[in-house]
Amino acid sequence: MLGAVSIPLESSEPLGEICLVRFTTKSAKRRRISSLAVTIIVMASQIPQPITNQKYISLKTFRKNGLGVATPVWFGQDSDKLYVMTRSDMGKAKRIRNNPKVTVAPCTIRGKVTGPEFPATARILPPEEHAHARHTINRKYWMARIPWIWRRTDTYFEMTF
Repeated sequence: MLGAVSIPLESSEPLGEICLVRFTTKSAKRRRISSLAVTIIVMASQIPQPITNQKYISLKTFRKNGLGVATPVWFGQDSDKLYVMTRSDMGKAKRIRNNPKVTVAPCTIRGKVTGPEFPATARILPPEEHAHARHTINRKYWMARIPWIWRRTDTYFEMTF
C-alpha cells in the first residue's frame, strides 16, 4: 500500500469516515505499468463527533428518583467506546450500579456543558479489563500516569452509544 487518506463525512449525525486506499499490484510493478486502484471503506464510529476531540466530558448519571447528576470527567476513547475511571465509593459508581443509562456531553474543566447531550449505556468493567481502560486514559492525559495521585482508583466504566 502506498498511502491512505481519511476524509470525514459532512453530516448532521456522525456516520463514520471514508478512507481512500491507493495501491499498485506486484504484476504491474514488474511490467512497469502504472496501475492504480481506489477502494472506499466506510468505518462506522458510534461515538458522536462533538465528543471525539474533547478534553473533558460531562457524565450525567441518574439517581433512583430520576434526578440527573452531572460530573466533569476525563475519558479515554478506543474504537466505539469511551472509558472513565473513578473510585468505587463515589456517587457516580453507585448510581451506575443502580441505573446504567447515562448521558454524555462535551464540557469545560468546571463542568459547563458546551454541546449537545448524547444518551449512552455505562458498564462497570471487571478487573481483567481495567488495564485496557487505564491505557486509553493514560494515552490522553499525562497526569493520569502519575500512580500516587490515582492509587485509589479502582473502578472503570465503559460507555457505548
